[in-house]
Amino acid sequence: MRGRGWLCAGLAGAALIPALAWAEEPDAGPAQTIIVTAPGGAIDVDDALSISGRDIGIGGTPDLLGALTRNIAGITLQDAQNNPWQPNLLYRGFVASPLQGQAQGLAVYMDGARFNQPFGDTVQFDLIPEAAIRKLSLLDASPVYGLNALGGAILLETKDGRSDPGLEASITGGRFGYAEASIAGGFARGNFSAFGAFQYSHDDGWRDHSPSHLYNGYADLGFDTEKGGLHMKLVGAKTNLTGNGVSPVELLAADRRAVFTWPDNSRSRYGRISLHPWVALSDTTRIEGTLYAQRLTLRTVNGDAADIEGCEDEDDAGLLCLETVGGDDEDEAQSVLTDANGNAIADSLGGEGYGVLNRGRTRTDAMGALVQLIDDRALMGGTNHFAIGMSYDTSRTRFDTSTELGAMTDERSVEGLGSIIVQPDGAIAPVGLVAHSDYWGMFVQDRLPLAPGLTAELGLRWNHARIELVDQIGTALNGRHRFQRLNPGAELDYRVSDGLSLRAGYAETNRAPTPAELSCADENAPCSLTNFFIADPPLKQVVAKSWEAGGSGRFAVGGWTADWLLSAYRTGNHDDIQYIASDIRGRAYFQNIGKTRRQGVEASVKAARGGFSAGLSYAFTDATYRSALELSSPANPEANDDSTIDVRKGDRLPGIPRHSATLTLDYAGTLGGQRRWSVGGDLIARSGQYLVGDEANQNARVPGYLIANIRAGIDIIPGVTLFGEVRNLFDRHYATFGTFTEVDEIELEEAPGASDPRAYGAGAPRRWYAGVKAKF
Repeated sequence: MRGRGWLCAGLAGAALIPALAWAEEPDAGPAQTIIVTAPGGAIDVDDALSISGRDIGIGGTPDLLGALTRNIAGITLQDAQNNPWQPNLLYRGFVASPLQGQAQGLAVYMDGARFNQPFGDTVQFDLIPEAAIRKLSLLDASPVYGLNALGGAILLETKDGRSDPGLEASITGGRFGYAEASIAGGFARGNFSAFGAFQYSHDDGWRDHSPSHLYNGYADLGFDTEKGGLHMKLVGAKTNLTGNGVSPVELLAADRRAVFTWPDNSRSRYGRISLHPWVALSDTTRIEGTLYAQRLTLRTVNGDAADIEGCEDEDDAGLLCLETVGGDDEDEAQSVLTDANGNAIADSLGGEGYGVLNRGRTRTDAMGALVQLIDDRALMGGTNHFAIGMSYDTSRTRFDTSTELGAMTDERSVEGLGSIIVQPDGAIAPVGLVAHSDYWGMFVQDRLPLAPGLTAELGLRWNHARIELVDQIGTALNGRHRFQRLNPGAELDYRVSDGLSLRAGYAETNRAPTPAELSCADENAPCSLTNFFIADPPLKQVVAKSWEAGGSGRFAVGGWTADWLLSAYRTGNHDDIQYIASDIRGRAYFQNIGKTRRQGVEASVKAARGGFSAGLSYAFTDATYRSALELSSPANPEANDDSTIDVRKGDRLPGIPRHSATLTLDYAGTLGGQRRWSVGGDLIARSGQYLVGDEANQNARVPGYLIANIRAGIDIIPGVTLFGEVRNLFDRHYATFGTFTEVDEIELEEAPGASDPRAYGAGAPRRWYAGVKAKF
């Protein structure tokens, strides 16, 4: 890693020297800022869904995730962890999530560098400096975006002193102990520019025992000329998040603030430095790049119920045994619990009341580079945009876990009893793992004019992934894996008129199994839901084949101007990977499950007239299994006697709402011609979804929901605004996620005799926020 770091620095320095030389030319033109946003120069952003910095801050304080749900119906946020900074983000049935158990299907880039964390392709939203985001673009599937872009790509562009000069600061308070402060500002002087942002957030959480706090920082230093430039960007975060997961439905009915078991805490420290050079080779051609190095340290602790109780066999009297969920033969379903020395663990609580504390530590060092040549020149009556380049991402992850036997308290928390559980069969065992990954990509993309108004977007990318796992305790995890694929893509765009464009295209993308998945793919040695990895059989890579057609345009009527976008798509996944529940409580494993398909329609329109603005969007998502299979689902009440369910071709993928819609209305006016004021609101609707674990669609769905939000602001003095916001205005009880849990194993004081295994990720109740924002 150290040698590669010097290589990256050397490449950046080599790119900077010509830029400095050109800057000294007396006839140099005005400075311009060029920052790589993604491989290929993001030539397909013309039909992308996007939100701006204004959208992110429209409520008064920076809120990236809130802006996504307000503006894009195709995006749904799920409260699987029940922490506002740890949602599952769904788009077209694909997931970007901070949780290892999710099959990640969206590629995320920040200023041209991959933001998916290497160990599990996870996306940690808590690490994003929201106050520094200038624009977010959500693009269709394209091979150029590399690994994991099965459902598309998310591009994050950060601010710099030239694009966003001035100073902006806000301070916010709200219900449930919410507090936030942010400051961001930048300037440009000649060829130099600088920008910085800092944000602090704290939330006691609307549920019991659920506090969180975050520190996020960002800085950009830039040197720009007409013919070259260099930017250095720094991103840092320190977060402490509590997400106590789903709650049984009967517990929610009795007390929505109650949590099932706790603690469930994750602490992150993150730092990234990146260099962004570019050099003009001619008036039409330039070389540009992104080079980065980063470190993420993540510590987790999860207190959970466990199927541990006093052994029933007389020969094991006085000892503890681990039970298998759903086992019919009690003798076969129990195994004696042992510690790190191989000794049987004695029963100290009278045979019941046991839990576990799962602890994990992940440290990932990663670096990489994206270098591309961009050429824009006149061709056949239009402009030909050509990009060719390569990317390289490498990482080293050290992962360690342990499981401590614990005692459940009256408040359903878990307190450690000191014994580390190590089962001889690997059902529960500590892990020490080092994972090395190297991802190479070579790509070419061209937007080629074919005729007046008609262009072809052509893309081709070769992906190569090498993953090496080195067991630090034994040899069970050792393994070397290689995956490679050449993916094509093509799209035809036809501009019918100034107000109408049509498009149709096809793309292939692939996702290599992550180190996390490769280390947890044996049903006989399942891993914990809190990131444990036990065995290493091979998994196949996922290949997605996508078709899309649509149109976009602009029209004006009655003083209104409106932009609209319509898309229809179909994506078929081959050898899809799914996280499957084990018959050991709280554990699961990854497995290829054959074919799945996601298809649907998206429509959106944004209109404005004077101070009024409105946005309406709708998404229909049909996500189904295309291969029949048998899955383990021991907590599912409709499971077979052997704790399995039979999934038929055509059954719907769980956790994905079929219908989604959003409506946003805002009005901005003035008082006395000077003081500005604004008022606005949103309606967010999602239909029901099947519970995770109910892949056979045999149980009732999580109900759909409709929630309303309102916001307002008024200038106290020019540049200083008092703002307020109320979310879930009518205090609706709703849920965004559902699964199953073994509720009958734990006594619920709030709901005695509870037996319904359904558990929901409940949406937040009515929350209000108020604050002051200054902008100069």
